[in-house]
Amino acid sequence: MLKNRKEALLVSKRVDGLSDRKKQILKAIVEAHIQGGEPVGSKYILESKQLACSSATIRNEMAELEGMGFLEQPHTSAGRVPSKQGYRFYVDALLEEYAMTAKEIAQIDQLMKIKIAELDRILDNASKVATSLTNYTGFALKPRSRSVTVKRFETALIDSRSFILILVASDGSVKTRNIITDSEIDTKRLSNLSEALNELVADKDAQEITLPIMIGLENRMAGDSVLVNTVMKSVYEVLGELDGGELKVSGLDRLLQYPEFADSEGLGELLGAFERKDAILDLVSDTESDRVSVVIGSESSVKVINNSTVVFKPIKNNGKTVGAIGVIGPLRMDYAKVLATLDNLGGNITQLLSESKHNDKGDNHDR
Repeated sequence: MLKNRKEALLVSKRVDGLSDRKKQILKAIVEAHIQGGEPVGSKYILESKQLACSSATIRNEMAELEGMGFLEQPHTSAGRVPSKQGYRFYVDALLEEYAMTAKEIAQIDQLMKIKIAELDRILDNASKVATSLTNYTGFALKPRSRSVTVKRFETALIDSRSFILILVASDGSVKTRNIITDSEIDTKRLSNLSEALNELVADKDAQEITLPIMIGLENRMAGDSVLVNTVMKSVYEVLGELDGGELKVSGLDRLLQYPEFADSEGLGELLGAFERKDAILDLVSDTESDRVSVVIGSESSVKVINNSTVVFKPIKNNGKTVGAIGVIGPLRMDYAKVLATLDNLGGNITQLLSESKHNDKGDNHDR
């Protein structure tokens, strides 16, 4: 993906010598096509009164833009539509900043009022907000990471034969597992289990949890190997999830609103990419930028999104990328609104995680 992205940027730099008139015409065509989805002709540009020139001049400029690779002409129309190169130049050089409405800002602020430190819940809610605000399919993910461990273990008794195992990861996420026991268990044994897990297993990855550690756990739990094995199975499952990355998607039905996704085979492949999640995880994990990233069509190595655009913003916690919030939609995406929305969302989530961590430190200090 990065190679294609760099090539696209080089194209944008090479052609940044476009005349102001060509830029105005390209901008007008891109924005008209985003809004209406139809090919745009010289008549529209002339009637919009964005340029003080003749229809013939506009047609000539459009023909030159097509020859340069910025526009394409559908076989059934005299109008033009933007090419992927045209969209890229628009995003890099012509895009105007979108001013979010008070209602849109209020919706994001409402998300920020959730006083939770669990990264999973924050991202899940954020993907739904992204879908609601942009009308595109929203997604949130935690990228693959081999450095995430369980930082702290806690337990909560349900009844005499079941309890909840709470696993707090080093990236801020929280996992829970319901554990069913073969024998009766009480709060004292649960307390012993929590202490043993925190002393012997916390801050270790799956490879570091060796046989001596397992034996140590059994000794601490009076030789109850069944309980230890049941608990450690859940621990290994969670470590696998943390290492493998997670993808949450909302609003898949939004894709059906766009004619570009009317092809059932193409839509099926795209939905399959979300189902398998690996392709999307690879795409987002491949970036090192802190800014909103825009991946247009074939700039991605993921073949099934060649006719789509993916926009995402990394989420930071203590200077490290712990997730991302994004949307996927047609090439004729409302880029200005999407970039502003994701930049706002991502920045607020990063701030929320930072505040949660600060509050946790304050609570620990008080104790």
